[in-house]
Amino acid sequence: MRIIKRFSKTNIGQKLIGFLFYSITSLISRSIKWEYLVENEKSNIFKSDKKYIFCCWHNRLFLGPHLLPRNRIINALQSSHSDGMVTSVAFKYLGMNVILGSSKKGGMQAFRKMVKCIQLGESIAITPDGPKGPKEKVKEGIIKLAQIGGAKVIAIDKNEQRLQYAKDKIGADHIIKAGNNAIKEVTEITNGDLCTAVFDASGNKYAIESGPKYMSHGGRFVLVGLSKGELTYTHPKVHAKEMTLICSRNATNDDFEHVMRVLDQFPTQSFITHNVIFSEMIEHFDSWLDPSNGVMKATIDFD
Repeated sequence: MRIIKRFSKTNIGQKLIGFLFYSITSLISRSIKWEYLVENEKSNIFKSDKKYIFCCWHNRLFLGPHLLPRNRIINALQSSHSDGMVTSVAFKYLGMNVILGSSKKGGMQAFRKMVKCIQLGESIAITPDGPKGPKEKVKEGIIKLAQIGGAKVIAIDKNEQRLQYAKDKIGADHIIKAGNNAIKEVTEITNGDLCTAVFDASGNKYAIESGPKYMSHGGRFVLVGLSKGELTYTHPKVHAKEMTLICSRNATNDDFEHVMRVLDQFPTQSFITHNVIFSEMIEHFDSWLDPSNGVMKATIDFD
């Protein structure tokens, strides 16, 4: 038994045992009658280009993957333990990609890889109960992953009125007042992971220089606001995060068409908080620059 266990931990042993598992389960799967409880969904899974999160109880791990469609990219989560490496070999014979990680080792990195796969339009496969159980009981991870289809938004601003607007009208999930405690609050909200994407729309020098602090490892920093001065960063801190910097300046026809399609989902009327006729613009202009006046967008009528 010890010899077999040692052999299963070697590279050649894992490949050989993995191939045997694949071969045996392939034969068994052809002799088993499967029942689809939702018949319409069977057609969707095999024919549509939608992304899916495929779930299989841990005690069905070797037979379940044989049901999955072969016409789509599926990324399977597996433990980096020797048992998981054997299973990974079998999965690769089924045409699946493998993401290594578990709750004990490499879990956060694996989670981020799965999120990226979903964002790229690929499907993933996971055992929601895990190897240690409880048996056939969904753990929090799969529920959390399912929610990633839409990003959680954290709005940060110095103006409390604008923050409340972001929550009530725009639908931000969390609002934080900018200041010394902001990074602590973001850390708590994200359970220490920080943000996968940070957008600056202010153009404020301090805000732009602070952006990377809120970013997770491998995150994206998107600059929409424009600062005219020089920006200063501590290079080792930015470099260590392996971040991607994106500067948003111009837009394509596709961008404009996309905005037009979704514009009705935004409360555009509430954006306009101040309105004057052209002849009164000069006397009101300075007041629009004062944040205490609650200006979101000011418009001018030329009639």
